[in-house]
Amino acid sequence: MQGLNGRLAFAIAAAALGSAFQHGYNIGVVNSPGELIRTWINDSHYNRTGEALSSPAVTLIWSWAVSVFCIGGIIGGSLTGILAERMGRKGALLFNNVFAIIGGLLEAFTKTANSYEMLIAGRLFIGINCGLNGGLAPMYLSEISPVHLRGAVGTVYQLVVTISILVSQILGMESLLGTPTLWPILLGLTIVPAAYQLIALPFCPESPKYTLLNKGKEIESQRALTWLRGTLEVHDEMDEMRAEFEAMKLVPKTTLKEMLTNPSLRAPMNIAVMMMLAQQLSGINAVMYFSTDIFMSAGLTAETSQYATLGMGGMNVLMTVVSLAIIEKAGRKTLMLIGLVGMMFDVILLTVCLALKDVATWLAYFSIVLIIVYVVFFATGPGSIPWFLVTELFNSSARPMATAIAVTVNWVANFIVGLGFLPIQELLGPYVFIIFAVFLAFFSWFTWKKVPETKNKTIEEISAMFRQQSY
Repeated sequence: MQGLNGRLAFAIAAAALGSAFQHGYNIGVVNSPGELIRTWINDSHYNRTGEALSSPAVTLIWSWAVSVFCIGGIIGGSLTGILAERMGRKGALLFNNVFAIIGGLLEAFTKTANSYEMLIAGRLFIGINCGLNGGLAPMYLSEISPVHLRGAVGTVYQLVVTISILVSQILGMESLLGTPTLWPILLGLTIVPAAYQLIALPFCPESPKYTLLNKGKEIESQRALTWLRGTLEVHDEMDEMRAEFEAMKLVPKTTLKEMLTNPSLRAPMNIAVMMMLAQQLSGINAVMYFSTDIFMSAGLTAETSQYATLGMGGMNVLMTVVSLAIIEKAGRKTLMLIGLVGMMFDVILLTVCLALKDVATWLAYFSIVLIIVYVVFFATGPGSIPWFLVTELFNSSARPMATAIAVTVNWVANFIVGLGFLPIQELLGPYVFIIFAVFLAFFSWFTWKKVPETKNKTIEEISAMFRQQSY
């Protein structure tokens, strides 16, 4: 990897490990101990009131605890723009750890306090933290990385998300922390990456782009860039940023109204939003949240399905590494298309298998293979590309606003899928995946028709492309 040095790697690790780890860990952590926590919700209610809760009431409280995380994400996502502008990319990332620590403490002591309200509040705070991370971290990563590494560095965010989902699944196993006494610790461990980021990130500079373009501090910006590149030869990059700075002065501050009315901004905005929707409506979270259930309905025992879920998580990590390695060669659009089209065919086959699994037992096992292949296609492109594509399609003045919109849309879609999947599954049974197949077909067409290739292009070239289209 030419252009990658120790300092840049340290900055990437400080930004990504502290933020993406929260994001993935808290998506995966509720999967394994779900049953234990449901039982505890009932017990704690009984201890306080002397009345037992009905099964639907427990399910309702539990699904709130799971999905309030997305409400937090929506709140956090919509604050991204404001915080990134006011506090800077690095400043906002550091401040954001406050939410993670509050959330982690609430979750860790929820059992001691005998209060499931604390669990819900903790999930809300962690959600806010993850919503902000999903916007701020890819923004910081894309602004500190050299042009030819931007895609690979952008993929690091999703790589850490997949690793942390796997970590949360391993720690959540019954032999480790997935026990009636230890699950609050499992949830509270989310404080660890926050502590790490609070120690490591202060040693890294603020994004040089932000320092120059938003603060107008040229010397500080050059100092930051020199630190990140490990060389004094940063004149070309500084010239590019100065050119962007001059171009920015001519353009008014990007407002929400501008985003929606100005054609040269609306086109990339549509693409960024569509890619975020493609990621969520592909059904990945339905498969992730309910993987254990899906494996059990495919006829595995509870323990085997836990291991199958781990296999799925491992595959996700492995393929994201592959995607990171090939993204600068293959390009964004190609990988996105391969992923979406592959998932579409996979989901159709999966529907057939789940519908006919009682006819032949081997179909149940084949559906497990299909789920793992599905994760492989997801990790190829749709997993990582939407997160950093939004930062590539806009210049610095529009980037925070665009990121805030795109990340918020991602969380809203995540929330809808999380709430809607189980009721619809009860209605449609195995045919629930047909809905995702339809979405995937549409997003494949959209990607093929509308999404430009952005690899190795500077932000200015990409913006110019959209300006030409809009005339």
